[in-house]
Amino acid sequence: MRRPSLLISALLATSAAVAQPLPSSQSPAAETPLAALPYTPSLDTQAMDRSVDPCEDLYQFACGHWNKNNPIPADQSRWSVYAKMANENQRYLWGILDKLSQGGPERTPNQVKMGDYFASCMSEDAARAQGLAPLQPLLTSIDALADKRELPALLAMLHLATNNERLFFRFASGQDFADSSRLIAFATAGGLSLPDRDYYLGQDAKSKKIRAQFEAHVARLLELGGATAAAARAQARTVLKIETALARASLSKVDKRDPYKSFHIVNAQGLQALTPGFDWAAYQQALGAPSGLTRFNVTEPAFMKAFAAQLKALPLADLKSYLRWQALSSHAALLSPEMVQANFDFFGHTLNGVPQLKARWKRCVELVDLQMGEALGQEFVTRNFSPALKDATLKMTAQIETAMAARIEKLEWMSPATRKQAQEKLHAIVNKVGYPDRWRDYRSLPVARGAFVANVQAGHAFELRRQLAKIGQPLDRGEWGMTPQTVNAYYDAQMNDINFPAGVLQPPLYDAKLDDAPNYGNTGGTIGHELVHGFDDEGRQFDAKGNLKDWWGKKDAQAFEKRAACVADQYASYTVVDDIKINSRLTLGEDLADLGGLVLAWAAWQAQIADMKPASRDGLTPEQRFFVGYAQWDCNDARPEALRVKAKTDPHSPGRYRINGVVVNMAEYERAFNCKPGQKMVKPDAQRCKVW
Repeated sequence: MRRPSLLISALLATSAAVAQPLPSSQSPAAETPLAALPYTPSLDTQAMDRSVDPCEDLYQFACGHWNKNNPIPADQSRWSVYAKMANENQRYLWGILDKLSQGGPERTPNQVKMGDYFASCMSEDAARAQGLAPLQPLLTSIDALADKRELPALLAMLHLATNNERLFFRFASGQDFADSSRLIAFATAGGLSLPDRDYYLGQDAKSKKIRAQFEAHVARLLELGGATAAAARAQARTVLKIETALARASLSKVDKRDPYKSFHIVNAQGLQALTPGFDWAAYQQALGAPSGLTRFNVTEPAFMKAFAAQLKALPLADLKSYLRWQALSSHAALLSPEMVQANFDFFGHTLNGVPQLKARWKRCVELVDLQMGEALGQEFVTRNFSPALKDATLKMTAQIETAMAARIEKLEWMSPATRKQAQEKLHAIVNKVGYPDRWRDYRSLPVARGAFVANVQAGHAFELRRQLAKIGQPLDRGEWGMTPQTVNAYYDAQMNDINFPAGVLQPPLYDAKLDDAPNYGNTGGTIGHELVHGFDDEGRQFDAKGNLKDWWGKKDAQAFEKRAACVADQYASYTVVDDIKINSRLTLGEDLADLGGLVLAWAAWQAQIADMKPASRDGLTPEQRFFVGYAQWDCNDARPEALRVKAKTDPHSPGRYRINGVVVNMAEYERAFNCKPGQKMVKPDAQRCKVW
């Protein structure tokens, strides 16, 4: 998967201090800090529904009772094994941060900062009393904009305060696609408040309704920000008009999966030529970027031209309305209860169907995780991650890599030259497990107790400056893109590394107390999934060094695409919600990784038990335990509204299909449960999809 966004409004769309009344059994307010992480086995027989025939529906067989016993909490748009674990991690970290916020002489400098930050965040009374005051300096600067030539300096100020792409674009650092060892400046398209460009362009009834609701939300927030009702409505129409124009020039989610469509190198003169009315040198100076930059990747040149056209055509008053909206919206989740409620009502409830705002403690834990995540990660790792767990993960990873090497060597459709390149890439992958070897340094991050919004803004500025400082410097291959407490994992194509945070190596995902079968199905499937990302339709375009380079023979690429098309066609037939089918061009990389990952995990498990005779347990054979263990990693449910957003924006297929859609292609599953032709989990051999 890709690295998480730093957009506060989206992250905290369902966060607030105000809650709507609900029965106490549903209310997140009933939650308390955890002194220790709870234990659930990686194969949970209580989650299974044995009345279901696994040859008809593995997902329901493995997860049927999990869904019954784990309704979606009132403050969530989706709920899953991963989400439940993440929530338990948050409750555990809440206890740590609450203790740190109370002071004490034995705290380290990082612990002092986290404690002060958390205490400032938790003060709802202060947020209510301060109202818009913490944002007033930015709003005053926007109001004072007297000439478009002053925009670069103003935009730099806003970007430092928010570190997100919603203010037209994002300017930071990234690895050069042509030379992954080189860090250069990236100018990335942005400017949109809705989750995807298609929300602005769709002509169906639902899209039109969402746009009308969005416009009403913009007006509401602008009115809370001080505009009259009539002025707020007029300004909201302007905001929607501007964002629609930017959306028309933006790449689709599918196009963004093609790295060549986001790779456009220009020099300083070329960058300036894209936007004649915007002084990039002045912007970079105000932002504090390194001087003398000569190489830039403009991810979407057409967008930058549209930005320039808007800048030229817009009256100054309309430009200020847009900037004021984005400043208010980017901070809304941090301000008074009225602002937080308005932010939630649209982004949480209207877009995602969430009934209730998150408790304030969740909001604050999320923010500490976002802005001082590695400092918080040290607290998590010290208490929950052992050398033995790291060794076990590395052993499993090595077995899966061995399985991948063997499969590459036996591929009939791959030529010797391409096979050699594939093996080189495989053996160059670096596996990072648990936490970074070197922790991030937060000494230059200012935190003041009682200055909540200022602390968040300082955190954004700290991170953006940290990113900018990388330009022209040696690449740090030890850096992580997730915090250790994160319940997730990812493959980075340019680093050519796989990252498994400590948070994803806990029960019920990895369970040292259980037998190998469910662990290899669950965690082994995850390791295999991330490994296969290096060879999926997107990752395969990068070589062993992480450079964007076509190392495939023409016939080999065609053979791969033919096999990948089998997976795409299969998933395109599945329904997400209503009459919306999976956009398998968007989900193909994840679907390929799911299938290939489990195939590799099975091979690794077979190697692990080659000299063993594992016994049946809980009424399941070892082979059945492998597949049920796999299925239970993604027991999940989602609200219809969230599924509609997911269908447009999420490169992952819904959980049911990530399970059933994989095993239907594996003869090993058919044999494990003695399935017969004609049953839903059985495909004829000729119809099974197989890539690796």
